[in-house]
Amino acid sequence: MTLVMGVDSSTQSCKVVITDADTGEVLRRGRATHPEGTEVHPGAWWSALRAAITDASAGLRTSGGGLGDVAAWAIGGQQHGMVVLDADGRVIRDALLWNDTRSAGAAADLVAEFGAETLALRTGLVPVASFTITKLRWLRDHEPENAAQVAAVALPHDWLTWRLRGFGPEGESPRGPVLEELVTDRSDASGTGYWDPTTGGYDRDLLVAALGHDAILPRVLGPQEWVEDEAGRRVGGGAGDNAGAALGLGAGPGDVVVSIGTSGTVFAVSEQRTVDPTGTVAGFADCTGRFLPLVATLNAARVLDAIARVLGVDHAELSRLALVAQPGAGGLALVPYFEGERTPNLPDATASLTGMTLASTTRENLARAAVEGMLGGLGAGLEALRALGVPLERALLIGGGAQSEAVRVIAPQVLGMPVEIPAPGEYVALGAARQAASVLAV
Repeated sequence: MTLVMGVDSSTQSCKVVITDADTGEVLRRGRATHPEGTEVHPGAWWSALRAAITDASAGLRTSGGGLGDVAAWAIGGQQHGMVVLDADGRVIRDALLWNDTRSAGAAADLVAEFGAETLALRTGLVPVASFTITKLRWLRDHEPENAAQVAAVALPHDWLTWRLRGFGPEGESPRGPVLEELVTDRSDASGTGYWDPTTGGYDRDLLVAALGHDAILPRVLGPQEWVEDEAGRRVGGGAGDNAGAALGLGAGPGDVVVSIGTSGTVFAVSEQRTVDPTGTVAGFADCTGRFLPLVATLNAARVLDAIARVLGVDHAELSRLALVAQPGAGGLALVPYFEGERTPNLPDATASLTGMTLASTTRENLARAAVEGMLGGLGAGLEALRALGVPLERALLIGGGAQSEAVRVIAPQVLGMPVEIPAPGEYVALGAARQAASVLAV
């Protein structure tokens, strides 16, 4: 039996799965937590990764830091985070994560300088505070001394791959600070704001406009390209979290993944590149050679949380109440923008409840309106993809919110398409493991 390792280094934690390369069966698991916050030193991720690998290898007599019986590995992880390194391979400052919004002004500046349509054509993205390019501009403007030291820019999974391959600062790593050994993949590169999906290369002019000077960027590996770690194991390029999840789910063209977490994401696998000058749809690439157009919403499972609190019930009872009510909730409608919204772009919006009459205002209808309103918000993401010609034939519903029976029953009615609910799983880590298995086959 040949074993491979997949990793999901997310915002909250690091998950490791060891699987059979041939069947995909999960044989061992490990997990470690990450610090909270929107600004984290990458060293915390490195410690968590090593702890999760150890956890996955507990009780085994292996060498190589818990990787002794693993033939190949790959790392998936949170996108967009800014990891800046000096010439000696040392982290210059804490990483700014995707959910750090201090660079919103920098995003607006970049759009004003280049134009939204130009940026969408060059990179597939219209900058918002999430993306790496805006964080580099913020660094240039607010911490010029740190910006001047930047010799290389990496994303979280790029940096972790580099470290686990044995690279890093002198005295902390066996292979030393070889910045040219940084590698990434198409999916994560496509979330930076300075990668060109048409050429597959970096847009250096945009990088310089953001950071103020050029820097080493990770080499972008193709779908089945690999490098080696210190022990000679094959290492895949990894994946951004959404692309890793799509790979782990086995999603293909025509599939759209609707992920219902605290916030929501709607992303489809497409053979064609997507360009949206409005910025509603981010034209990401995936890690297989295709594309992954994506829409993000702020209000997803938190909508159900809020209404469950109002009704004083748990989620099981909220689901039961919603299924007692009729479709349309007797005319009661919830616009679910509890904390503004990203799609549509209404950052200052608030939630509202309409259609209230003596007959419609019942606990059952309120529960139903919550589910329909949340799914309607995600449905707006589907419509945005359809408007750009992305083929959508089947929805795969994942995330914590997908475990609600009411969500599962009502989703096909609101989304207007067939819906499947895969079994819960660590799909980002499983996607990374599947990638690791694929590089053994070449």
